[in-house]
Amino acid sequence: MNRISHSTVQRILDAADIVEVVSDFVSLRRRGANWVGLCPFHNDRSPSFYVSKAKGMCKCFSCGEGGSPLTFLMKLEQLSYNEALKYLARKYNIEVEERQMTEEERRAETARESMLALNDFAMRFFETTMRETDAGRDIGLSYFRYRGISDAMIERFHLGFAPESKDALWNEAVRRGYSEDYILDTGLCYRTDDGRVIDRFRGRVIYPVLSLSGKVAAFGGRTLRKDKNIAKYVNSPESLIYSKRRELYGIYQSKQAIAKEGKCIIVEGYMDVISMHQAGICNVVASSGTALTIEQVKLIKRFTRNVTLIYDADAAGIKAALRGIELLLQEDTDIKVLLLPPGEDPDSFAQSHSSSEVMEYISARETDFVTFMAEILLREKPDDPAHRASVITQVVKTIALIPNEITRSVYIQECSRILFISEDVLRREVGRYFNEYALKSRQDRERAEAPLTAASPSDGPAPAQGEGPAVPLSPATAAEAERRRKLRPAELEVARLVVRYANYPFANLVDENGAETPLTVIDYMDSELARDNITFSNPDIAHLMREARVISRADWEADLARERDRLLAVRAEDYKAGIEEIRSKATDLGSISAMEKSMQERIDASFQEGLDSFASSYVSRLMCSSPDDIVRNLATELVAENHILSKMHTKYAHVPTERELLSDLLPRSVSELQDALVATRIIEARRRLAACEADPEAARAVMVELSELAALRMELARLIGDRVVAPVKA
Repeated sequence: MNRISHSTVQRILDAADIVEVVSDFVSLRRRGANWVGLCPFHNDRSPSFYVSKAKGMCKCFSCGEGGSPLTFLMKLEQLSYNEALKYLARKYNIEVEERQMTEEERRAETARESMLALNDFAMRFFETTMRETDAGRDIGLSYFRYRGISDAMIERFHLGFAPESKDALWNEAVRRGYSEDYILDTGLCYRTDDGRVIDRFRGRVIYPVLSLSGKVAAFGGRTLRKDKNIAKYVNSPESLIYSKRRELYGIYQSKQAIAKEGKCIIVEGYMDVISMHQAGICNVVASSGTALTIEQVKLIKRFTRNVTLIYDADAAGIKAALRGIELLLQEDTDIKVLLLPPGEDPDSFAQSHSSSEVMEYISARETDFVTFMAEILLREKPDDPAHRASVITQVVKTIALIPNEITRSVYIQECSRILFISEDVLRREVGRYFNEYALKSRQDRERAEAPLTAASPSDGPAPAQGEGPAVPLSPATAAEAERRRKLRPAELEVARLVVRYANYPFANLVDENGAETPLTVIDYMDSELARDNITFSNPDIAHLMREARVISRADWEADLARERDRLLAVRAEDYKAGIEEIRSKATDLGSISAMEKSMQERIDASFQEGLDSFASSYVSRLMCSSPDDIVRNLATELVAENHILSKMHTKYAHVPTERELLSDLLPRSVSELQDALVATRIIEARRRLAACEADPEAARAVMVELSELAALRMELARLIGDRVVAPVKA
């Protein structure tokens, strides 16, 4: 098995025009040097999605989404890295050449692809069994039709039936040549203690669970027997290709509707999703038989922040709704809650009402979580003061989970109105719980980050955040986490300049003989950081910088030579066209000479600008399209513009570009990083000073150190100066 070669990736990235790629999904119109349209990542009412053809980047100035053509496709269509590359290759008719994978890469990719192919075979096997066997039609198909499911929905969700035989699937899969190990690893079958192999889903109707990209990740099977000793539902176990925390049932069938409607409806079960889709409400998913998880919420947030929870009105449904509210609030989503009439669930309600009736009911009855909690929790003992106080405390704790201060304030006002309690009292209590949550969250995060060093994050996965009781951090661990936090802005600025301009020769080094050698941005940064032994404290930034060094050198010479040849060919064509134009317009030898000189200067300047642009954007373009998620996401964040300069500021004056100011910005960024490092050393010294009060000699030594550090900061402040960018008259 192979991977796409670097040369092919380079050809694809060269060919990919960001305007053409985005235009396949978004209606764009020209605005100055850029293109603008409605953002496809959120419910955009006025155009806020800008596309820069020159930079090869897009960005929404409302929700912040965007990136390179590759990143845009991966986010919008939920494609893998290779899938997005092949999409672009097909679009631009580029033949995909692949390189040989390492043995480890080959084993991992083979296992994953083989298991996905096996699951796809199993899904077809279950579908065929239900359609083409007597038992399948009499039991499986009859059940779905009894539940009111149409043939269109059966096909849309790939519903099926597993034969009663204990090893029917096993025998057919082995006969087709599928690996016995993979059949067991996917959980389609299992081996008993006495060595027999049994089909896990035998005699059950089957609900395939499709991933966001449409791959068959797992299965759910429901028994139709009345035997209480048999589990009603059986699900695929965790595997290389399936994690129940990360999958949502129906997400593949619902993702377009969720993005279009700007809302996701969450229900409990398979049949709830299917019946809602059949009723014409297609922005519906279920949490696959588990309590809602943070990974599932993040998956939903790729498409929308607006979520409506629909659960049964029984105790279990109310408990699930309350659990979901807390998790969704922590992820800063806009939540509505809806309880159906007693005795109804989304499946039965959708089956017994028309599409318009269901939508009208949801619109009229969905409510904010404060109203929902107050109404539900006070229902038990409405006149009991102690119970009322307990309910208010529970609502306050829930409001405190909201990260956005304005949103918290709005809900505090709503809580005060509904529960008739002073806003001031509520604000104090919410503030207290919010601080407690923030402390615990920070401790969890620092505990997770504590084992990390400046080594690559790929050295091993970080511990899961938020799991288990909060454990107080040791002073050393807490100090290191605080140090990283304080250094991060300065480290990010250095990384930003390197990513955006790495191979750009912004200055020349002159040796003793007067010979000049171009000095690139990344070489300058490397020498400056090495001179002062500066390393990056934040692991993701350290990893990004290592990758930038590798990318800036690996294929640079060959790629630069290829680009130079292309620009030379363009220059030759421009010169030829220019000569023809001069011949047709010139009237005498003097004008011919002047026009030729002007043309030559213009063409040479264009050629040099082409080389400079290629050099400055070379690393950023590759990093924003990197297969490494950490590199791609952080590079995209650093490269994306945070603003667009108004035409009014450039009409009568030239505003220097950042590239033109690099000779000032680069040393300043290093000085600011040095200043941040000195500031952290001062904090550490003050901490040591407080600890050595009983040792006057040690205290004097620390005070001398503090004095030296303060003087160093004053010197750095002089070097940094003020950040002033003045327009220059054209």
